[in-house]
This record gives sequence, C-alpha cells and structure tokens, in this order.
Amino acid sequence: MPVFRYKALQKDGRVIEGEVSAYDRADVLRKIEAQQLRPISIREGSNGKFKGESRINGGQSTSTTGTAKKGFWLFERKRVSRAELENFTRSLANLLAAGVSLSRALVILQRETATPAAREKWKMLHDLVVDGASLAEAMSRFPEVFPKVYIAMVEAGETGGFLEVVLTQISDFMEREKELRTKVISALTYPMILMVLAIGVLIYMLTFFIPRFQNIFAGVGAQLPAITRAVIQVGQAIRDYGLFLLVGLIVVNIAMWNWGRSERGKRVIENVILNLPMLGVLTAQYAMARFCRMLGTLLNAGVPLINALNVARRSIGNQILVDAVERSIELVKEGKPLGVSLAECKRLFPSSVLEMITVAEESGRLEKELIRIADVTEKELDRKLRTAVSLAEPVLLFIMAGLIGLIFISLLLPIFTLQEYINK
Repeated sequence: MPVFRYKALQKDGRVIEGEVSAYDRADVLRKIEAQQLRPISIREGSNGKFKGESRINGGQSTSTTGTAKKGFWLFERKRVSRAELENFTRSLANLLAAGVSLSRALVILQRETATPAAREKWKMLHDLVVDGASLAEAMSRFPEVFPKVYIAMVEAGETGGFLEVVLTQISDFMEREKELRTKVISALTYPMILMVLAIGVLIYMLTFFIPRFQNIFAGVGAQLPAITRAVIQVGQAIRDYGLFLLVGLIVVNIAMWNWGRSERGKRVIENVILNLPMLGVLTAQYAMARFCRMLGTLLNAGVPLINALNVARRSIGNQILVDAVERSIELVKEGKPLGVSLAECKRLFPSSVLEMITVAEESGRLEKELIRIADVTEKELDRKLRTAVSLAEPVLLFIMAGLIGLIFISLLLPIFTLQEYINK
C-alpha cells in the first residue's frame, strides 16, 4: 500500500506533518479528515522521495506528467475577471468556514465555475495544492490573477491558521473597492460625457468654424485679437498635424504603460502619488489601515511579532511604504519597541497613531488596538473619499465651462472689432 506524506492544520491552527498508508488520495483525505484535521497538502512517498502520481480531481484521475506545461501555457493566454476572483474568494472563505477541506473546496469551486478560463485556473490551483504547495505558493504562480497583496494576506492566513478569516477580509476589501469604484464612476459619468462633448465642439470650432472668421477679417484688413490668433494657430496645428499628434499620444501612452509596469516605474509612480496633495494622504491612510488590520489579526492569532511584521508589510501594496516599514522591522529586531520603530516611517504613521500603538504595547493590548485603529482609519478614509468624489464633479464642470468660455470669447472679440471696421 502506498505511503503518503501530508501537511494539515489542527483545530488550534498549528500545522503538523505526518505519513499515512492509503490506497489513493481520496483515501488519504478520508483518513486525515477522520482525525479532525484540515489537509493542506499531500504527496506520495516518504523521506523526501516522491514520484509521479495521479491526482483525484472531481472524481477524475489526471496525470501530472506531460500536461502541466501545456496547461500553464494555455492559461497564460486566458484571463480571469475581477468579479470571478471576488466570487472565488468569498465562496472559498465560506467553504473553509463550514469545515470543508481546502482541496475539496477547490474542487467544488472548479465544478461550479461557469467560465472556462476560471475553471481551468481553479483546477491548476487545486493540482498545485494537492502536489504539496501551500495555497499562497500556488497563487504566486499566477500573478496576472492574484495580486501581491492578495497572496501576502493568504500567506498570513495560512501561517496563523485562520485562512477563512483572511479570505473573508480579502473579499470585504474587494467589495469595498468595487463599491468605491462604482461610486466614482457614477459620480463622474455625467461630467465626463459633457467633457467629451465639449472637446468635440472645441475641435470642430478650431478646425472648421473659426478659420472662416480669419478669411472674413483678412478681406477687410482687420487685425485679429491675440486670443483669437492663438486659438486659430492651435486649430491650424490640429488640422496639419492632428493625425501625427494622435499617433504620438498612442505611442507615448503605450510606452508609459509598459514603463509603469516595471519595478523602477512603479516606484516612481508610487512616489509621485504619495506626494500629491489629496491622493497621497488617502493612499497612505489606506495602506496604514490595511497594515494595522493585518498585523493585529496575526498577533491575535499568536503569530510572533517579527513574523507578523514581515507578512503584514507586504499587505501595504505601495513599495515605497513597504521599504520604510522594512527599516522599522530591523529596529524591532534590535529590541526597540514597535511604536518607536514605526516612527521611522513618518509618511505612513501619524504621531497620534504612533502614540496609541506605544500605549497599547505598554499595556499589553496591542493586537486589539491595531484592529481598532484600522476600523477608525477606514471610516475616516470613506468620509474623505466621498468628499473627494463630490468635489471632482464641479471641478470637471469648471474645466469644461472654461474651455467653452474661451471659445466664445475668441469668437466675440473679432465680431466687436469687425463692427469697428465697418463703422469706419
């Protein structure tokens, strides 16, 4: 009878490893679950020697050799939508909370997914987990689907033995981001439509309407006002070089997009965002709230402070802030208090928050205070975001009115000048 080596979670969240003799993987799962353990990974063999085997996947056996590379190659050309990822996260959290094992939950999600791309993704995720990889390791194979922050939070859940709690938090984060994105889009739809129409009218006037006034004034020898001449020159440039300008904008946008995806480009963009007046503050607050919530959750689960800090810092998202927190972690390793160490990252932690962390650390209630700080910061962040969205609409309308007003002024001034020439 084959020997299988497994890794599983106990009820208290601790990870244990062991070996069991079984006929196949399904038999292994039954024996592990009979011990009230939650299986994480299963490998056939012992003493570090493993061989190729068949995977039990929804009642069908699939070979691990010869098809893995093809599966990976095909998946790289398929995309999983954000809605599918959100549904996967919420459903996986619910299944794990109900006591379903991770491997069985992945099989269920694969079977219930209607989209072929997502179905293939969850199948490959299941196969990697059954082959011995942790869920975070399996997800890291597909960065085009699972963001770094997502993977870091899943790793934290697996480390602390509260994966279903972390997955619920991730789905809540995604739901809040979706609601925020919907609010922003709905608030900006009307002014953006007006802006597009205004730009269309502006281009029409610059290229077809205003040049005819230039011919009229040329016939009577009138001198056009400076603002009208400037508008005419812009229109002339659009008529002569409009196509080249359009192609140039497309090329520049593609180049900026590719540069922004590079490591150096990301850091530059993140640094610029942090230095913006309003957006920088909102970004830092959001990162701080996510960091405090993750650190508090890890500490509450019994994860050591250094390990919790190393995992929580990756949930920040902004690499500039991640580097700053990393320097603070080095100070904690040297024996300094957490509040004093985090003071090195002034962009992320205000003095009031540092004071609360210091007092909580001294009183032995650090994990509860970190979660409370996250709750308060998220509420304040929601209020600021609603204010920012409400201010965006009048700003866009003001810009639109300014463009249209500029056109009307450039048209009216020559008319008044023409009347003077006629009177003469």
